[in-house]
Amino acid sequence: MFTLFKSKPVLKDLIPDNHVDIHSHLLPGIDDGAKNFEDSLRLTQALKSFGVSQFITTPHVIQHVWENSHEQILANKNSTVEALRKNNISVPFQAAAEYLMDDQFVRLFQSEALLTLKDNYVLVEMSYINAPIQLYSILFDLRVAGYTPVLAHPERYLFYHKNINEYEKLKKAGCLFQLNLLAVTGYYGENITKVAENLLQKGLYDFVGSDVHHNNHIAAFDQKVKLKDLNPLKEVIGNNQFFKV
Repeated sequence: MFTLFKSKPVLKDLIPDNHVDIHSHLLPGIDDGAKNFEDSLRLTQALKSFGVSQFITTPHVIQHVWENSHEQILANKNSTVEALRKNNISVPFQAAAEYLMDDQFVRLFQSEALLTLKDNYVLVEMSYINAPIQLYSILFDLRVAGYTPVLAHPERYLFYHKNINEYEKLKKAGCLFQLNLLAVTGYYGENITKVAENLLQKGLYDFVGSDVHHNNHIAAFDQKVKLKDLNPLKEVIGNNQFFKV
């Protein structure tokens, strides 16, 4: 009878060896993630200890906040890779970007190539305050331009929490969904955990990401997973092998 009370695992124990992390903020001094290379090194080493063997780091691109250009991101990535190598870390370390969907984003992808996770898969996000008015027009234009949008952390958009049908609508518009792993520990709050669990049960997630910015995120990987059924989460974690090089 004691199996009914079996303890839930901590999050880091669900990360398999050779995991590919597709969402993080590890490049130094480029957004609200790592402030310097020492941060980058510490965060990378920690994720590597959990089982991550390939990194696709994704600095923010946000108009008037983090206006990181294609060239700036790649230059920062190249110098970071070299510094990591000098510290005996030589795992695949790529850079894409996490693009805020706004009017500037439309002009950007219509005028130059985006930094993608793989092939045409591009990581996008929305404001936490509200969805863009022209959201579905942006998604349509993005797909016409040849990209497949991967929506970062849909569970964190509070304005959708009371209307689960909006998530179905986003999927029908061609969005893939990326779960923030810390959502299943309660790190962002109980309501977000419940929404993440609901979306997992409905099979709406495609991939996962750490979205690591700092040491508090790393520490949260030692928290227990607050899901009744771990199987959908394990399946989605396994989907990240799609990005393996």
